[in-house]
Amino acid sequence: MRKPSFRSTTILAVKRQGQVAIGGDGQVTLGAVVMKADAHKIRRLHGGKVVVGFAGASADAFALLERFEAKLKDFQGSVPRAATELAKEWRMDRALRRLEAMMIAADKDNLLLVSGTGDVIQPTDGVAAIGSGGAYAIAAARALATHSQLSAKDIVAAALGIAADLCIYTNRNVEVEVVE
Repeated sequence: MRKPSFRSTTILAVKRQGQVAIGGDGQVTLGAVVMKADAHKIRRLHGGKVVVGFAGASADAFALLERFEAKLKDFQGSVPRAATELAKEWRMDRALRRLEAMMIAADKDNLLLVSGTGDVIQPTDGVAAIGSGGAYAIAAARALATHSQLSAKDIVAAALGIAADLCIYTNRNVEVEVVE
């Protein structure tokens, strides 16, 4: 019998009109069972100036988050430098390479997706998503950004709602944080 895997979350970030918003749903699923509906997957770091959203295995995501926070301290809150150094470490360290998690990190000037393959990606259009419902959320966010005057926060909330209608691993218990 195959071991059921934890599936969890949709994280979406939008940078628009001087505002960066990151949001995530609250669902954690084990196999076909919702284990938790109100998980918090968005965190403020570095005195509230940096916001991070994470997806993947919970313990792995927390390990990644702790390492990113340490890198932020090492590099005086520079999100690009902390993300790049974390990605380098992630690729080189044997234990870290096994982590099954991803994250999106943002401050008022930067929006970056960090993956375990060593990628640090700054989206061209200011929209990034990770997790099981990420493709649905990013499609909705791009449409809303193109065809509306909504704020970054409102786009994130609306797009996560659309993703929740489509992805069985995403719920409507949405948390959104903004950095201005």
